[in-house]
Amino acid sequence: MRTHCFKLAMLAVAVLAAGCASVPQSQQSQAQQQEEAPPPKNPEFVGEMAKFNAQFPNDKATQYEDVSIAFNNKNKLDEKGGCHDKSKHPVTIILVLDASGKVASSLTDVENAKAACFRNSYASVQFPRPPVAPYRKAILLR
Repeated sequence: MRTHCFKLAMLAVAVLAAGCASVPQSQQSQAQQQEEAPPPKNPEFVGEMAKFNAQFPNDKATQYEDVSIAFNNKNKLDEKGGCHDKSKHPVTIILVLDASGKVASSLTDVENAKAACFRNSYASVQFPRPPVAPYRKAILLR
């Protein structure tokens, strides 16, 4: 009987210790995310953003933005791959679409795991046909 009580007591201590160990880890990961340093900037991004902005003002480009945003939202493209959870910092991605609307390449404003995840998620997406090619599509991903 005494051995049985001792085993139960040791089991209770082990369970309690395991529970206590997990609390600081989750608090630590929350604290790490709150204190996360901003990711390094991508120096090539400024030139691509200038090319995106040069597409406007243009009625066809403005209309296409509405169409492409609706397509993106309908298909929940930014929710694929769990990219949002990789960093608290937002990422802006510029997708370069070919004449058929296929993503030919992409570039992000920063370099981190979240940005890489989004570049990968959008790599094979087929958007509706853009008004001109190549067409640059910028998306802010929070």
